[in-house]
Amino acid sequence: MILSKRPEIDRFLSRPDPAIRAVLIHGKDRSGVGERATTLCRTVTPDLNDPFNVTLLTDSDIDGDGIRLEEALTALSMIGGRRLVRVRLSTEKAAIDKMLAAALKIHADDGYNPDAMLVIEAGALGRDSALRKAAEASKGAAAIVCYEDETGDVARMTREALAADKVGLTSDALDRFVGSLPRERGLMRQEIERLALYIGPGSGRTIDVEELEAHLGVEPDASLQDAALQAFGGRPGPAQAGLRRALAEGESPVMAVRQASIHLGKLRRINVLQAGGANAREAAKAAGVFWKQEGELLRQARNWRLEDIEKVLDSINVADVATKTTGSPDSLIAERLLLEIAARARRLGL
Repeated sequence: MILSKRPEIDRFLSRPDPAIRAVLIHGKDRSGVGERATTLCRTVTPDLNDPFNVTLLTDSDIDGDGIRLEEALTALSMIGGRRLVRVRLSTEKAAIDKMLAAALKIHADDGYNPDAMLVIEAGALGRDSALRKAAEASKGAAAIVCYEDETGDVARMTREALAADKVGLTSDALDRFVGSLPRERGLMRQEIERLALYIGPGSGRTIDVEELEAHLGVEPDASLQDAALQAFGGRPGPAQAGLRRALAEGESPVMAVRQASIHLGKLRRINVLQAGGANAREAAKAAGVFWKQEGELLRQARNWRLEDIEKVLDSINVADVATKTTGSPDSLIAERLLLEIAARARRLGL
């Protein structure tokens, strides 16, 4: 079964058909894929960290080891309730694609534990993907394609998120804000949260275009933004100095890693848009690039191709988890990440 229209996807994610035992969610916007997967997974179990009923697997866990996936799908719950097997893919390796396709077919046909739900998260899969074909063809499976959010969807998401904090924008301000947002869900959510904090959660205020412009012109994390900009530009010294300046100003290593992620998201967005036919300036504007940084971001985007971006994404994810781990040397982890990014950028010719 294929689900591609937003209303039917939203209905399924909140109330999945009990006959569906396997779901593939894929698309270019990985944060959008992850967000939808989490919504679906919470219908299976409210605790996604439950060690008894939840199994999380990655490419490295199942690469060359199909037995591990089979064991997860055949395992029975020790304490009652449904089992959840969640697989996150970060690569498009043919062997893993075929392995998962075979497992999905068996599970969708009730070959493993029928009380287990298999949820697979992947990037944009081509029509030649065995996994995608299996999910689309199996009666007990569903394939959800995550396309870029339409302007109307972004406006709706913004209104709902701000309303939850009892704040809002005038119609003109909403149009201006939506036009300034990058089109990756994770980045959009961060910008909406930042706007809500600026207006004042619970204040009941609605701001106009003039006040919104004042917010859009503010750069509260300027040192961290500069550190990320310098790192992706292949300048380790300035990146390191920017990070240390930010930490001295009271910023956290966790936010430093997040700024690196935001910067990477903008580079990815520019790449995707240009591949789709947009010119450089259009791509930079759609990615939410501040006009003062446009020239440098476009220079970087010419060297940071999508395959290079995906490689450094793994390092950012690892650093993100590490900086949130109790007792970890978080400032050193953030610094090492920026130096690693700068070294990669130098190798790319920046």
